[in-house]
Amino acid sequence: MATKKVGRPTDSVKDFMLRTRIDKETFEKLDYLSKELKLSKSEVVRKGIDKQYKEVKK
Repeated sequence: MATKKVGRPTDSVKDFMLRTRIDKETFEKLDYLSKELKLSKSEVVRKGIDKQYKEVKK
């Protein structure tokens, strides 16, 4: 019997989980961005990584 997948369908499967420790100030910035941009904290982090990657690859 096949296992039913849970969650939203996506073209970009998230197979890896990252756990990190951050200070209160960084968490408050992340929380603020999440609310202002109406994105999950995970999406804010992914976008930040993508932005930094593009900067370094220039």
